[in-house]
Amino acid sequence: MATIPLMEPAYKGSQGPVFFAAGFRPFFLFAALQAAVMLPLWLLVFFAVLPAPADWNPVVWHAHAMVFGFAGAAIGGFLLTAVPNWTNSHHVSGRPLMLLFGVWLAGRVAVALAGVLPPLAVAIIDLGYLPILAALLAKPLIDAGKWRNIAFLPILGVMWLADLCAHLEALTGNATGLKGIYLGIFVVLLMIVIVGGRIVPSFTQNWLRMQGKPVEIPPVAWIEKGGAAGSLVLAAAAQLVAPSSAVAGILALAAAAIHGYRMSRWHGLATFASPILAVLHVGYAWMVLGFALLGLASFTDVLPASAAVHALTAGSIGTMVIGVMSRAALGHSGRPLVVSPVTVAAYVMISAGALLRVVAPVIPEAMSALTLAGGVIWTAGWLAYAVIYFPVTTQPRADGRPG
Repeated sequence: MATIPLMEPAYKGSQGPVFFAAGFRPFFLFAALQAAVMLPLWLLVFFAVLPAPADWNPVVWHAHAMVFGFAGAAIGGFLLTAVPNWTNSHHVSGRPLMLLFGVWLAGRVAVALAGVLPPLAVAIIDLGYLPILAALLAKPLIDAGKWRNIAFLPILGVMWLADLCAHLEALTGNATGLKGIYLGIFVVLLMIVIVGGRIVPSFTQNWLRMQGKPVEIPPVAWIEKGGAAGSLVLAAAAQLVAPSSAVAGILALAAAAIHGYRMSRWHGLATFASPILAVLHVGYAWMVLGFALLGLASFTDVLPASAAVHALTAGSIGTMVIGVMSRAALGHSGRPLVVSPVTVAAYVMISAGALLRVVAPVIPEAMSALTLAGGVIWTAGWLAYAVIYFPVTTQPRADGRPG
C-alpha cells in the first residue's frame, strides 16, 4: 500500500527562533487562529453588524479567507514538514520560513482589510504565498526525483489560479469569484483524497496491529491508481462548467459512491478508541457526505447546494485539517500521539458546528439561529486547538531534539 509517513525530516540544527524551526509550527498555529478570527468576522458581516468589504462579493470574501487563508496555511505546514521526509532533505527553517510566513500573514491582513486597501494591492500581497511555497518545495522534490509527489507542485499552481480568479472579480467586476472559490475547494479536497487515501489506511492498519487486531487493507487497484482522484476531478469539472445540472449531479453521486466504498475498507468503526485516528475517518466521511449532498442538490430544490458546500468545507476540510495538524504537531514536537480531552472536544465541536451549518439552509425558518450556533461552535473548536497547541508549536521539542 502506498503511504505518506509522517516521520522526522532532516534538521540543520539551530536556525533562529524555535517558532521558525519547522514549517508546522507557525502554519498550524496560525491556521487555527485564522479560522477563529475570520469566521466570527464573517458572522458579523452576515448579520449586518459590520459592512461587507467594498469591491468583494461578501460570500467570496468569506470563502476566500477559509480556503486560501485557513486551508492554505494548513497545506503549507503539512507540505513543509512532509516533503523533507519524502526526499530525505533538510526542511525549511529560519529566514526562508520567516519570509514565507510573513507573506502568508500579510496576505491575510490584506484580504481582511479588503475595501480599505485597493484591490490591486490586496491581490499582489495575497498572491505571493503559494508561488513561494511551491518554489521552496520544488528543489528537494526535483533533486530527489520524487515524481509521484511532484504532483503537488502543479496542484499548488491550480490553487494559485483559483486564488487569482477570486481577485479578478474584485479587480474587474467580472463574476469569476465563485468559480475561483469552488476550484480552490476542489483542489483542497483533491489533496485530501491523495494524502488521506495514503495515511488513513496506513495509520489504521498499524494501530489495529498494535491493539492485537492484525488486519490487511489491500488497495483496490483501479481506485488507488486514478479512480479516487479521477472521480473527484470529473465531479469538480462538471460543477464548475454546469453547476446543478443532471450530469454534475450524477458525477457527484458517483464520486460519493467511489469514496464511500474506498473508506468502507478502512475499518473506521474500529478506531474510535483512538480519537486522534478516528477523526481522520470522520473527516473523510464528511467528504463522502458532501459529494452525496452535492449530487442530490442537482435533483431537488429541498436541498440547497450550500448545504453540500459546507459539508465539504466546514465538515471535511475542517475535520481533516484539525486531525492531521493535531497528529503531526505532536509527533514532530517529540510528544506521544495521544490527544488531550480538550483536543477531543475540539474534534467534536468542529464536526458539530459543521453539522449545524449544513442543516441551516434546509430549515429556512431556523437558518439564522443555526448558522450563528454552528459558527460559534466551530470557532470554539479552533480556539480550543489554538490554546492546547500554542505550547506545542512555540516551545522546543519535548525530546530535546532539534526542530
